Amino acid sequence: MTPEAALRVLVDVAAERFRLSGRFAYFFARGKLRTDPVFTTLLAQPLLPKAPRLLDLGCGQGLVAAWLLAANQCHSDGHWPQTWPAPPRPVSIRGIEIDAHEVRRAQRALSGLAQIECADLRTATLSDSDVILMLDVLHYIEPAAQKLLIERAHVALSSDGVLLVRIGNAAGGLRFTWSRCVDATIWRLRGRRRAVLKFRTLTGWIDLLTSAGFVVSEIPMSGSQSFANVLLLAKPGARPAAQFKPSAGTA
Repeated sequence: MTPEAALRVLVDVAAERFRLSGRFAYFFARGKLRTDPVFTTLLAQPLLPKAPRLLDLGCGQGLVAAWLLAANQCHSDGHWPQTWPAPPRPVSIRGIEIDAHEVRRAQRALSGLAQIECADLRTATLSDSDVILMLDVLHYIEPAAQKLLIERAHVALSSDGVLLVRIGNAAGGLRFTWSRCVDATIWRLRGRRRAVLKFRTLTGWIDLLTSAGFVVSEIPMSGSQSFANVLLLAKPGARPAAQFKPSAGTA
């Protein structure tokens, strides 16, 4: 089966879960899964462990969870490209999202298959995980909270785990300006107040991760990319001696 044919089937299977969550959830899922290259990249490259405990921070309506569940169904049914590795089969999926509307859509679509919680990432408890995802999330919180969240992720991640972060590169020129406009438009379409976005340059994001003890590499994303978005893979390394230590009551 060609990757193109497999993707068409994958989008159909994953998006179908969201019919119960309403027209917006269904058509948003179809559009996002079909056009955003990060979803293809998660499956076409061997980025994730085979059986991870997965924690999706800022999970929205649960697209990653639905995507991985659909991938396993399609792989079992034989609708899978020979050039792709077998999809990861998470032993658990936990998503955290601050928007209650998104959480309700995710819970309807993923009932019994993933644990979706409504909470603020700045204060939510991060469970022990083998994979932590932060896709297009960090720029919605202030710089000090970005730093703390990355440090907490290092504590929660297993020694051979993976942190995948997609960020906007503030040094991306016109592509970065376009990315910000799209972000703002989607934010308004979802009925939210205007967000104050806190971006860094690619170098700044990498410095943030390495200062928390991560070893970082850039991952090329499948397909064309008109935005100034960069996917970073971070693996735990040795933390500096003065690194963050969680205090009592800190997740």
